[in-house]
Amino acid sequence: MTSSTHPAPDTKSTLIKGLLIGLLFGGLIAFGLASLLLSDSSKHGNGESTHSGVSAHSDKSAHSDETDNKAPLYWVAPMDDSYRRDKPGKSPMGMDLVPVYANDDATSAKSNERSPGTVMIPPNVQHNIGVKVAPVTIGTLQQTVTAVGNVAYDEDSIVHIHPRVSGWVDRLFIKSQGEQVEKEQALYTLYSPELVSAQEEYVLALKRGDARLIDGAAERLRTLGLSKGVIEALQKTRRVTQTVTFNAPQSGVVEALNIREGFYVQPGTTLMSIAQLDTVWVIAEVPEKYAQIIAPHNSAVVTLDEMDHGSDAKWESHVEYIYPSLSETTRTLKVRIPLNNNNHTLRPSMFAHVGIKPTQRKAALLVPRSAVIRTAEGAKVVLSDGDGNFKSVRVTLGQSDSTHFEVVEGLLPEDDVVVSAQFLIDSESSKSSDFERMKAPDHQATTTGTIEAIELPADTETNSASNNAKLVIARGPIEKWGRGPATMSFAVSNHIDLSQFREGDNIMFTFVTGEEFTVIDMRKHSEHAVDKGMVHDSGHSNHNHNAGERKGDGEQSDVHESMVHKSMVHKSAEQKSINHKEHIHHD
Repeated sequence: MTSSTHPAPDTKSTLIKGLLIGLLFGGLIAFGLASLLLSDSSKHGNGESTHSGVSAHSDKSAHSDETDNKAPLYWVAPMDDSYRRDKPGKSPMGMDLVPVYANDDATSAKSNERSPGTVMIPPNVQHNIGVKVAPVTIGTLQQTVTAVGNVAYDEDSIVHIHPRVSGWVDRLFIKSQGEQVEKEQALYTLYSPELVSAQEEYVLALKRGDARLIDGAAERLRTLGLSKGVIEALQKTRRVTQTVTFNAPQSGVVEALNIREGFYVQPGTTLMSIAQLDTVWVIAEVPEKYAQIIAPHNSAVVTLDEMDHGSDAKWESHVEYIYPSLSETTRTLKVRIPLNNNNHTLRPSMFAHVGIKPTQRKAALLVPRSAVIRTAEGAKVVLSDGDGNFKSVRVTLGQSDSTHFEVVEGLLPEDDVVVSAQFLIDSESSKSSDFERMKAPDHQATTTGTIEAIELPADTETNSASNNAKLVIARGPIEKWGRGPATMSFAVSNHIDLSQFREGDNIMFTFVTGEEFTVIDMRKHSEHAVDKGMVHDSGHSNHNHNAGERKGDGEQSDVHESMVHKSMVHKSAEQKSINHKEHIHHD
């Protein structure tokens, strides 16, 4: 009994020990886990700190490199790249030197590829010297040809007075040139034995009553210049007068007076001239360079300096007649303009200013007058490529108005020309310029071809882009883009005169890409000049070929293989630029 009751306390103590041991192990495990977590957190924090330090060091290094890149390598003159200094200063022209940085090496490399005479001007220098550019446009000149002229009598209204018999001027009623006379006013009396004899014959016929003799004698008096009134008076009085009075045939002013009392005159002598002032002529002298654009019926406006403030100071009329020859002294062409002068405001020999409006010209390339530089060798303009490069190029000019010149050769649409500070740029560019155009832009190409068809617009009066003429051209290869020959349709810029071209003509033309291919320059081209044209286009594309390599069949084969190779190399780039348009022409 005693042995069976003692085991209970031992079991209880065992349980207590087990719990204590469990708690001890649990505490150790918890402590270990906590220590492990703290250790990982510390390591992660140290890692972030280390990464942050590395990043800061990297940024500092990058900033240091950027600072090094921004440090100028040297300074150059803005108008002369060859003038270099290792510190800021002034150029020989008195301009501040421009810094050149390490990242400008690519620009420097490109500058070596620029054509002769190209001048690079940084934007800040352009602003300082006042460079301004304007585009070459397509339009028509609004011409008004100005000339000086003088008022003259209307020669159609002048009456010259001549005697029909010999005799002596007995009395002269007109005393001076310019005197105003009225119709039937007495001018002079003439004594002539022939007139006296004719009067006597008439009186004798009247006395005899012979109608045939009377009519014959009266007709002779009329033939000798006697008026109807004088003959009727003679018929009534039947008295012969020794002197006969002659009257004015029209009203006007005495334009010329060549006699005095007592003069002996005979048939053929011009006694005087009477002109009217109701209409007058203005004889304008047009400069020789405008001789080809003036035509009959061109509108004209005449003004007088002395009357600029008056309400009737302007007369509107037209060109009535163009004289056939030029003046050897003044090298001017005379044109005649009739004016209504009912109030007799205009007087002969007055000076006048004449403005003649020629017939509207066809569309042409126009350049501002301020962009043109005139020299002894010809006209020049300064071209800009929009990237800070400028170059003087030679141009051929046509007619002009008050604001623009027509450009016959040397420029293309979309070109930019300098209109301010161009003389300063030209003075530098002309030192080494070849006066040829700069490299053509990527969207522009020049090649040869043959005109297959010409489609003129239905309405030739409008100049809208949608009304352009169309050409189908069997063009040659475009080495610049690596494209082979093809027959394509082109729009034609409005300034190109298609009347000079026919189907089958061989041409050299320049076109640009866009919504449609547009020809912006086109000239007739002979067969022997085809190779030369291709060399010229290749020069714009930075492909240097020797023209001599095109002679001989073997050499032509080499050139063809070279073109095929370049076509494969440039095929991908070309497809991105023009294939979106050219595929519709089955190229």
